[in-house]
Amino acid sequence: MGRRLPSHDYSRPGFYHITITVADGLGHPLGAVVGADADSAAVALTPVGAAVAHELTTAITAHYPMITLDAYVIMPEHLHFILVVRAPIVSKGGRSAHLGQVIAGFKKGCNRAFWAATGQQAPVAATPSPVPALTAAPVPAAAIPVIPAGKPLGAMSAAALVPTPVTATAPAPVPAPASAPAPAAASTAPGGSPAGFRPPSSGSSGRPPLFSPGYCDVMPIEAGQLETQRAYIRNNPRSRWLRSHDSARLQPQRGGIDTALTVAALRGFLKRECPPSLATPDALAVIERRLLLEDGRITCDSYGDRTLLQCRLLPVVSHRKDAPRLEEQKARCLTAATQGAVLVSARIAKGEQTIIDEASHRGFPVVLITDNGFPSVYHPSADRIASCAEGRLLLLTPWQYEYRGKNEAVTVPFCKTMNCVAQALCRTRDSWWKE
Repeated sequence: MGRRLPSHDYSRPGFYHITITVADGLGHPLGAVVGADADSAAVALTPVGAAVAHELTTAITAHYPMITLDAYVIMPEHLHFILVVRAPIVSKGGRSAHLGQVIAGFKKGCNRAFWAATGQQAPVAATPSPVPALTAAPVPAAAIPVIPAGKPLGAMSAAALVPTPVTATAPAPVPAPASAPAPAAASTAPGGSPAGFRPPSSGSSGRPPLFSPGYCDVMPIEAGQLETQRAYIRNNPRSRWLRSHDSARLQPQRGGIDTALTVAALRGFLKRECPPSLATPDALAVIERRLLLEDGRITCDSYGDRTLLQCRLLPVVSHRKDAPRLEEQKARCLTAATQGAVLVSARIAKGEQTIIDEASHRGFPVVLITDNGFPSVYHPSADRIASCAEGRLLLLTPWQYEYRGKNEAVTVPFCKTMNCVAQALCRTRDSWWKE
């Protein structure tokens, strides 16, 4: 885990939205989402989760006074937080530092609390013993402090957060008899280490870490982006509650939506709609490689209420030549929505955004074609999750998921492909509103 912006200096001031996940196999060691409904959803932290929250709210600023914590949430198996770096990062010793070192120090403190809470002493043997998955379930409810998302822990002491460890006594190793033959030499990797063996760091002493390596970051630059990141963090428990209680609509559903559009038909459409300089064989090959196909036809994955596809579907595509008639197109679309039609759009052009946003604002259901596939762990915005849960939104994608940097533009052929998919799903041309 870890995505960096190669051109960015991670020692300089800025806002950083950090995401860290727990190590594989640990389950949900930080807590559980509880609540009678989505609006009351909160995270009940385990002692390990509470210790992580304490470390997050106290240790980073203590070691790096130029960094403050803006917002955070501790989830059962990951955490999000926004760090505000107000001056170039410098360690207590006066040396220049960067964000990676800050996160590494934070993780070390969390590891110590994790090992103490789970009774893991530094092993005598070099090879660490496996640790059973740790979940929130075995912790008595009375022992779990509920900490609302984004709220600091205040003056809680670390001792109050970690229970007295119960250490399992491992059997003493049996020494080999003096006459035992020497073990066969292990194969070694470059540098002299056994092949496939990764020596533990001095800080871990062979004990398994709480978190996966690395971290993901988002750097909100504008005020609007920062508030979006804060809202995402704030709504994490609510979104998790909704997903856990409505998995049919609030988890990616794979395939099964036939657009009846063949690759050959799409290729012909793109050659007609795109300039020859853009609809090159290489560009078309990239698109065809990314498409989801079933039996030679383009299909879609979905997120949301698939029953919307049973309604009358109308595509919303705004062409530049029709810009003077935008108000007419908007009126026809909204009238159709009033009569029970569901508007389908990639929502790329300004006109499309205007029409779809107005329809959503009025409470009409819409179907959106997205410009990327759904990863296995897919978290749309809180507003979109709520709309999907209420049956007012269906997200569709004809694409396989592929990681893209936030500044990577979507090409004209990609946009045209989504417009073509919208029309194919509706079995209606995008000029219907002119008739």
